[in-house]
Amino acid sequence: MKQKLFKSLPVAIAALFIGGAAQAQEQPVSNAAQQFSTWSIGVNAGVLTPTSPLGGHNDFSENKSSFGYGLYIKKQFTPYFSLRLDGIRGKLKGDNSKSYNDGKGPAIIGGNTAFKTDLNYAASLNAEVNIFNIDMFRKQDALQLYVSGGAGLAGYKPTVTTAGGASVQYPKNVKELIIPVGIGAKFKVSEKVNFDLGWSVYFVDGDNLDGTYRSTNHSDKFNYAHAGLEFALGKGKQLAFSNPVAATYDEALQAKNLANSLKSDLDAQKSENAKLRTEMADLLKDSDGDGVADKLDKCPNTPAGTVVDGSGCPLVAPAPIVTEKVIVTEADRKVVKQAIKDLEFDLAKATIRAKSYPSLNRVANLLVTKNFSLKLAGHTDNTGSADLNMRLSKDRAESVKAYLVSQGANASRIEATGYGKNQPIATNKTAAGRQKNRRVEFTLY
Repeated sequence: MKQKLFKSLPVAIAALFIGGAAQAQEQPVSNAAQQFSTWSIGVNAGVLTPTSPLGGHNDFSENKSSFGYGLYIKKQFTPYFSLRLDGIRGKLKGDNSKSYNDGKGPAIIGGNTAFKTDLNYAASLNAEVNIFNIDMFRKQDALQLYVSGGAGLAGYKPTVTTAGGASVQYPKNVKELIIPVGIGAKFKVSEKVNFDLGWSVYFVDGDNLDGTYRSTNHSDKFNYAHAGLEFALGKGKQLAFSNPVAATYDEALQAKNLANSLKSDLDAQKSENAKLRTEMADLLKDSDGDGVADKLDKCPNTPAGTVVDGSGCPLVAPAPIVTEKVIVTEADRKVVKQAIKDLEFDLAKATIRAKSYPSLNRVANLLVTKNFSLKLAGHTDNTGSADLNMRLSKDRAESVKAYLVSQGANASRIEATGYGKNQPIATNKTAAGRQKNRRVEFTLY
């Protein structure tokens, strides 16, 4: 059973490392865009003891604590996962100076009364997982708890004291597989230096560590409690102490602020549209219904049905009935076509820009001299609501009519209609297409 466990362990460790690499590909965008320090080295010193509180039997009744030291190099892939190459050295000691807990007294196991083992090295590759962030709203934590586990190789040389008091040393170094598991805590002293407290239990694939065999299917173990310093390499803050939760929270706040800013812009646009509607209502108000806006009506309050001229005043004599056929020449059409081309309004308003007046004046002259009738059709693109576009197209057509009337044209012979966004002549998916759709069409007849 034990041999199968150790044979399958490398496969499990490789799967764990591949999972860590996949996590590295899923770093938050905010972390990826920032430069972090991901390499570090550490040195430590502490206490080596040939026992473990995780259960099992020991070959000697009294385990001594001895000095040990070590170093490691670590690569941090995500704020939560790293790979660490560890190495430790020291001595392990024990004897039978105490009675066993089973009451059998200081029995001499295998004829040996004490041992001392030189741990020349215990090298292992470990996966280190940070458990959680202490403060979820801080981008950089000051305290980090972690667990670790891995596999490696130990080289050691035991020396035992026999029942007769003789010291016997193994003739050669013993090399065996080890499995370390541990926990620890790191405190960030400065941006590049951490204080590291840790404790690891090393399970050895054999019963040679203390030079004494107790029984079959029994493996030795030892633990290492240490304190040390870790030094971050490279530029930037330490990835191990960065908090992606806090970074994501900051991004959410930025998105919220942007949404609030867009809402403020939208509210301002709504206010401007309301002001525009009020201005247009005042501009196009026709109290006496004679077809001439109050602002241009020089004879207000004319009776209903009275025929008026372009200034809103009653005609002295009825307008003569034109019996001849109205003929629109190619030259007339060019005048109208040029007026359509030159016609411009202020943004989102029905106010005609001054550069459009010369062309409109020529259209007004046509209406006066040739007694033409004119149909004005206002159109918009699909930007904004349907109601707003309908009103704006109608207001722009009425604005053109008001100007032509102010230049002497007969208001009763001009029809102004708005169609909103319902009759596009080009696609609304491009800026050029929308520009073509924003228009006022002139039809002479």
